[in-house]
Amino acid sequence: MHLQQTSSAGPAILPESEEGKPLENSSSLPFGQLLPLSSLNGPTYVTAQTLVQQVAYSLADKVFTYSPETFDLDVALKRWRSQNERNAFGEVTGVTAMQTRAGAGSIALGYMFSKDFDLKKRHIPQAIIASSSSLQHLRPQLDQLSLLYSVANPVVAHIAAVDYSAGSKSGLVSDYIPSLALAEDLGMGLVSSASPHEVQHMSLFATLMASFMPSMHVYDGVHVSRETTRVVDVLDKTGLFDNYNSILKATSGAERKHIDNEGKVTRLVRALNEELGTDYKLFEYHGHLEAETVVVVFGTVEATLASKLATELAKDGEKIGVVNVRVYRPFVEEAFVEVLPKTTQTVVVFGQTSQHDDVTDALGHSRLYTDVLAAVSFSFGLETSLAVKDIRYSVQEAWTPAKMLGYLRHASTGVDLHEYAGQHPSLEALNTSLQQYTFWDVDGSISATAPISLGQFLSLDSALNVSIRAGHDNLVQGGTMRTDLRSSNRSIEASYSINSSDVTYVGEEKLLGEFETLNNMKDESLLILRLPGAKDEDLEKKLPVGLRKGLLSKNIQLYVLDPLLSEKVSDDRSLEGLLTQLAFLKLARPDLLAANRTKMAASIGSSADVLDAGAAEVEKTLRQIEIPASWATIEPEVETFSLPSDVNVNSFSEFEKNEPESPAYLKTWETVAKGLVFKEAYGTKPALRPELNTKTAIVHVKEHRRLTPLTYDRNIFHIDFDLGDSGLKYEIGEALGIHAENDKKQVEEFIQWYGLNPDEVVEVPSREDPNVLENRTVYQALMQNVDIFGRPPKRFYEALSEFAEKESEKTQLLALGTGANQESVVEFKRRAEVDTITYADLLLEFPSAHPSFHDIVRTVAPMKRREYSIASSQKVQPNSVSLLIVTVGWVDPQGRDRFGQATRYLDALPIGASVTVSIKPSVMKLPSRTEAPLIMAGLGTGLAPFRAFVQERAWQKQQGVPIGDVLLYMGSRHQREEYLYGEEWEAYQDAGIITLLGRAFSRDQPQKVYIQDRMRQTMGDVRNAYLHQHGSFYLCGPTWPVPDVTNVLEEAISIDAKSSGRKVDSRKEIEKLKDDLRYVLEVY
Repeated sequence: MHLQQTSSAGPAILPESEEGKPLENSSSLPFGQLLPLSSLNGPTYVTAQTLVQQVAYSLADKVFTYSPETFDLDVALKRWRSQNERNAFGEVTGVTAMQTRAGAGSIALGYMFSKDFDLKKRHIPQAIIASSSSLQHLRPQLDQLSLLYSVANPVVAHIAAVDYSAGSKSGLVSDYIPSLALAEDLGMGLVSSASPHEVQHMSLFATLMASFMPSMHVYDGVHVSRETTRVVDVLDKTGLFDNYNSILKATSGAERKHIDNEGKVTRLVRALNEELGTDYKLFEYHGHLEAETVVVVFGTVEATLASKLATELAKDGEKIGVVNVRVYRPFVEEAFVEVLPKTTQTVVVFGQTSQHDDVTDALGHSRLYTDVLAAVSFSFGLETSLAVKDIRYSVQEAWTPAKMLGYLRHASTGVDLHEYAGQHPSLEALNTSLQQYTFWDVDGSISATAPISLGQFLSLDSALNVSIRAGHDNLVQGGTMRTDLRSSNRSIEASYSINSSDVTYVGEEKLLGEFETLNNMKDESLLILRLPGAKDEDLEKKLPVGLRKGLLSKNIQLYVLDPLLSEKVSDDRSLEGLLTQLAFLKLARPDLLAANRTKMAASIGSSADVLDAGAAEVEKTLRQIEIPASWATIEPEVETFSLPSDVNVNSFSEFEKNEPESPAYLKTWETVAKGLVFKEAYGTKPALRPELNTKTAIVHVKEHRRLTPLTYDRNIFHIDFDLGDSGLKYEIGEALGIHAENDKKQVEEFIQWYGLNPDEVVEVPSREDPNVLENRTVYQALMQNVDIFGRPPKRFYEALSEFAEKESEKTQLLALGTGANQESVVEFKRRAEVDTITYADLLLEFPSAHPSFHDIVRTVAPMKRREYSIASSQKVQPNSVSLLIVTVGWVDPQGRDRFGQATRYLDALPIGASVTVSIKPSVMKLPSRTEAPLIMAGLGTGLAPFRAFVQERAWQKQQGVPIGDVLLYMGSRHQREEYLYGEEWEAYQDAGIITLLGRAFSRDQPQKVYIQDRMRQTMGDVRNAYLHQHGSFYLCGPTWPVPDVTNVLEEAISIDAKSSGRKVDSRKEIEKLKDDLRYVLEVY
C-alpha cells in the first residue's frame, strides 16, 4: 500500500531564458493567459493542456518535460514553479525542462535510481510531459523503467499526440502511433481522453494506474488540447489529492497482489466512477442498440466525431455503432466483447498508419486491428463468429464531420468514402444549438487578436458556454491565422473546424485568393470583409469569381468594413481591434452588446464612453453591399481554381518576422587578418562555406553533351557531374541545387565603370541565409553573392531614389517604385517583363543615384541557388549525377543578348570544372510498391526525373524485384531536333521496362498533337494502370498542359465508373489521388 508522504524532490533550477519567457498569447493557455494554480476550481475556462499540467504539478514529486519550441506543453508548469506554487504534498514541484534528443530520458531515470534519492519518496509519482514526437528518444529509458518498475516510483507520461508531418503538406498532425507502439512493446498502460471535459479525470486515472504499471495518457495535441472551453467540474489541487488518496485506498487491498493488470484496471475505473460520480468505461459504446456494424476507434477527435455521428445515424434507424477504446493497455478483451451488441455481424477497425502508402497496403494491418481481432477470435462470450475488417487512415488525415461520416457509411454500407461529403441530416444535427463564427486574418494584423477578446467577452455571460481555437499556417501570406469561436447554452464538444459559420470575418483581401472561405459558411449567413479604401464599384474586381457566385447561391449577406473611413482609427491604428469587435457584435450579437456595455468595457480595460464612441465609428466604417444578380454568371473564358477550405496547421504561434538590416561594410585585409588571428576577441568562427545553411558538396563536370542540333534555336544539353569523394547522396525524384556564379566579364565591366576596388574586403549576407554574414572581396561578392544582374523589384527603385541627386531621377525612381500613377505601373511592368532590366542597368541608367557598395549589398538581393530535377538514379550511376538543361536566352528590345544566369553558367563549364551543389527534396517520389504502375508525362526538360525513374525500375528488375507497368508520354516540338533521350527510351522499351511509349511531337504534322492526345488515344492502358492496378501519375514540365492532362484522367475515372455502374465525382477523385500522392505535379 502506498502511504502519502509530504516530501518532494525539490524544485529544479530553470534557465533564465525559460523562466523569463513571455506567456501572453500562448495557444496552450486559456485565452492565451496563465491561470494561477489555485484558480483552477469549479466551472472554469481552461485548455486541456492546462489541466494536464495541473494534474502533473499537483500530484508529482518532479515533472520532466520534453516540449519542442513553440509547442508550449509545459509553459504553465514553469511559471507555477517560478512562482513557488505548492503541490498537493505541500512542496514546490520540481520541473525539469529537457531537450528532445537521443538519451532524453536518462536524467529522469537517473534521478529515480540515484544513490542520493530519498527512498521515503519512492511511492510519490514522477511525471513526464512530452509530445508524441519525443517518444522515440525516450524509448530506451522507458524500456529500462519497465524492467525495473517494481522498485521504481510510479511514473506517468502525459503525451500530446502532435508531430510534424515530414515531406507532406499537412504540417502538424495528431500522431498516436508512437504511444500505441510503446504501450504494446514495453507493457505500459495507455489511456486516452476524448474531450477537454474529461482530460483532467483521465490524467488522474493514468496517475493512479501508474501505481501498478508504467502508464501513459495520450490526447490530441494539435486541436483539442489548445481549445479554450468551459469545464464545469474542474477539481482543484485539494480535490485531486483527496480523490487520488481515496481511489488508491479503495484499490489497494491485500488481494491486489493476486490480480493481474487487467483486473486492476477494471477495479480502478470502477473506483474512479464511484468517487467522481462518472460513468467511464474501458470501452464505450455509442449508436444503435441493435447495430449490425460496429466501428472501433482510438483517439480524441476520432472518438468524439465517430460517437456523435453514430448516435445521430442510429436515430435515423441505421444499424451502426461505435466503440471508443478508452484504455488501450491493458486491453481487457472480455470488457470489449461485452459492449458489442448481440446483433453485431461485422467489426470494423479504424486504425491510424504513419504513411499514405500504408493505407492501401494489402499486407499491412493497424495495431488496433490486431488487438480487436484477437479479442473477437478467442472470446467465449460471442454467440456467433464476427467478421473483422481494418480500414486504415493516414496520420495526415484531417478529420471533419463529413469525412468521418464518409468513413462510417463506407464501413457500414461499402459506399465510396467521399459520397457523403455534402449535406446529410446527421451533419446538420452537430450544429444544433451552436452559434459559430470564423475569423481569417494574417499574422501581425491589428485585428488578429479581436476573436480572443470577443471570446473573453462572451465568456462573461454565465448562461453561455464558449469555445475558441486558433490555427496558424505560416506558409501562406507570411503567416495566416484562422480562429473558430463557438457559443451555446449547452456544453460544447466540437473537436473540428467550423464548417457552417453564422458569421465569417476576413481581415485580409489576399486570403480570398488562398482559401475557399465560402465552403465554411452557412446558407443565409453573414460575411464581413475588411477592405480598406475599397469602393463599391471595385468589389467585382477584388472578389474571386467563385466567391461572387457563391454569395448569391447561398444567399449570404455581404458587409464591408473600411477602417480608413474613421478619422480616429486612421490617427490611432491600435483602435482598429476594438472597431472590429464592435462591428462583429453589431451584426452577430447586438443583444449582448446592448445589455453588457459595462462588462465589455471592463473586459478590454476601458469605459462605456469609449464603447459608445467606437459604436459611432462602426456606423461610419461598416456598410452592407447589395449583391448584383450578374455575379451569379461566370464568363466561359474565366478560369476558376479549387482552393483549400482550411489552413494547414503547421505552427502554434505567429511566424517571427525578424528582419534586421544586414550590416555590411568594407574592410581592409588587415581587419580580416586580425579577425582570423584573434578569433575570440573578434568572435570569428571558422566554417566551410559558412554562408550556406544547406549541406553542400563540390563536384566536377564529367560530361557535357548537347542533345539538339547546333542549327536548332534551342540549346538543350545533358550534363554529368563526377561525385568523386564528395560523399553526395541523392534519392529518386530529388533536385540538384546549382550554386552558380555571375559572368566574369560582366562583373569586371561593372567593377570598372562603377569605380570599385575589386580587392577590397566586404562583409555581405550569404546567398542562402541573409542572417549569416561572410567576408568576401568585392570581386568575390559580385561573382558569388550579390545578384547584381538579377531583376529588381519595386522596392529597389524606391530605395534607389533616396540616393539620386538629380530631382528628375529621384521623382522617376520614386514613381516607378511606388506605382504613383497608372503610367508608372505600366512602365514598371514593361521594364520588368519586356526590357528585363537588371540592378546593374538601373545603376547605369540613373547615374546620379550612386549608392556605396555597402548600400548595394544592403539593397540588392543575394543570389539564390537554382534547382534542377536529377535525371539519374544513384543505384545505376553511383559516382555521378545527371541533369537535363535548356539554356535560357533572349534578345531585349534594345538588341542586347540576355541569358538565364544559372543555365548560362552551366553551359559554359568545361570538362573538369568544379561546381558547388546541394540536394533539395521533391514531391516526385516513386510508390513504395515496386509493382505499382507509373504513368509519366514529361514536356521537354520535364523528362529529367522520369529518366531517373526508369533507371531505378530497370535496376529493380535486374535485382529480381517484380515491377509494374511503365507508361511514358513525352512531348516536344520536333522529333528530329528534340527527341530527348530517344534512343534510351526505345532501348528500355525493347528490354520490357517501358511498356508504353507515347510520343507527341506537336509540329511534325499539320494538326498539333500533344501528350493529352496520346493519353486519350491509349485510354484503356491509362485506366488499367492508373485505376485497376492503383498506379501513380506524374507530370513534369510547364504549367499549360495541366488542365488538359487532368481532364484526360477525369475522363478515365468517369468511363471506368460508368462501366461498373457507379456514379463518382471525377474532380473529387482527383483530389483524393492528390492526397494519396498518386497524382503528382512538378510544373513551372
